[in-house]
Amino acid sequence: MSKKRKRSELEEEKEDTEQNEPEVKLKKTATEFSLGGEVNYDWKSLKVSDKVAKAIEDLNFEKMTEVQARCVPALLDGKDVVAGAKTGSGKTLAFLLPAVELAFKCKLKPRNGTSIIVITPTRELAIQIYGVLRDLMEGKFSQTYGIVIGGASKHSEAIKLKKGVNILVATPGRLLDHLQNTHFKFQTCLALIIDEADRILEVGFEEDIKRILRLLPDKRQTMLFSATQTKKTEDLVKLSFRSKPLMISVDSDAVYSTADRVKQGYVILDQAKKFMVLFSFLKRNKKKKIVVFFSTCKAVRFYSELCNYIDLPVCELHGQLKQKKRTTTFFEFVNLDTGVLLCTNVAARGLDIPSVDWIIQFDPCDDAKEYIHRVGRTARGLKEKGKALLFLLPQELGYLALLKELKVPVNEYKFPQKKLSNIQTKLEDLVNQVYYLHKTAREAYQSFIQAYAQMKKPIFDVYKLDLKGVAKSFGFAVPPNVNLANVSIKASKKSKKRKKKKMKFDTDNPYGRRT
Repeated sequence: MSKKRKRSELEEEKEDTEQNEPEVKLKKTATEFSLGGEVNYDWKSLKVSDKVAKAIEDLNFEKMTEVQARCVPALLDGKDVVAGAKTGSGKTLAFLLPAVELAFKCKLKPRNGTSIIVITPTRELAIQIYGVLRDLMEGKFSQTYGIVIGGASKHSEAIKLKKGVNILVATPGRLLDHLQNTHFKFQTCLALIIDEADRILEVGFEEDIKRILRLLPDKRQTMLFSATQTKKTEDLVKLSFRSKPLMISVDSDAVYSTADRVKQGYVILDQAKKFMVLFSFLKRNKKKKIVVFFSTCKAVRFYSELCNYIDLPVCELHGQLKQKKRTTTFFEFVNLDTGVLLCTNVAARGLDIPSVDWIIQFDPCDDAKEYIHRVGRTARGLKEKGKALLFLLPQELGYLALLKELKVPVNEYKFPQKKLSNIQTKLEDLVNQVYYLHKTAREAYQSFIQAYAQMKKPIFDVYKLDLKGVAKSFGFAVPPNVNLANVSIKASKKSKKRKKKKMKFDTDNPYGRRT
């Protein structure tokens, strides 16, 4: 009886200590938590080593952002954290500072191997995080750091890993490859950081992440950061954490999901006029820095070749470019004061491109949450401002309801017909006469329809597309003869799924039939 009493008393004490956690108070709202109490935004208030404090000072930041002020102290205390905050809110520094402090405190040396791993979905974002890490550590710390990403030399990465990389930034696929095939030391992993967690799962890295988590030691600090929280993020939390993490949701009570410094609008137009409107807009805003999002790599390639051919200089960034070209293009555009970047969603997440004036969404994305990430490429930082414009077809107006659900404020804009450059005839002549433009236009036309057929939301119905209008937007007077058999198959499957969803189970029917 005495043993049972002692055990129950210990359990009661444990419950009391968990309930009366003195360091962090949690305020529950729905499925998330947000920190309560006063927050100190002064960098000097952080309990960090002198070297890390000097590294922060050298970066010349005036004060911490909301996500930094709330996350960094908890991470410095060694807590596991799941953090959600608006894009452009300073998440990168929020997890890199504790990582550098941990590496320095533990006096890591190359022979200790890889002790801190940062996983991120895209190569560009990995390169950017590595750049911030280099600015923090270069010439100040003896600890080593490195990067492994797809498209780079796997052999040279393996050599560096074997020599010893204390803090490693990586994309999931390449990291898993090295964990399985490169004999380097990672069993002493002290911390795992997963950035843009929802995106990592969306782009097909779910199995890779599961395998990575199985290979890494269980005893580690884990940090998970994302701009949006989804069901898949919740699943990843269950996989990643052995104990209940601290949930920090910044701006959960904010009026809008996007930065209030962004003026957002949409324009309703026919598919045939989309490029005419874009061309006219770019011509009138030559002194601005503009990012234009398309749905497919081949569309980006075609419009990039077309614009450069007609003396409207643009950069292109998409997943089908070789890694060297992707890296060069990214940094080239980052360093431009004015210019245009045509891209796919590969540039939608986390990339810190300074002074972007306009975000144009030529093609809306299937998941409305991706709209938030795209718009997040402008108005980054505390003082920056920006504008965003969304192109919608008349049948896509239901998209506005999705944005409203996400607390995204958009106003309707109209382009006067007189101000549009009537270039359709010239565009069709060019595509007809220039071989490589004709070839890339055909590929872009086909890829656009295929991508549209694969979109899950009912508002994107491939059968409602005006194929003549689509053809005209790619420079064809009549739709080109391309194989769209796969498109019709995928679209019919999608329509069957929708019909199944509409059928409800009749609980009053004793035979259990669907009605």
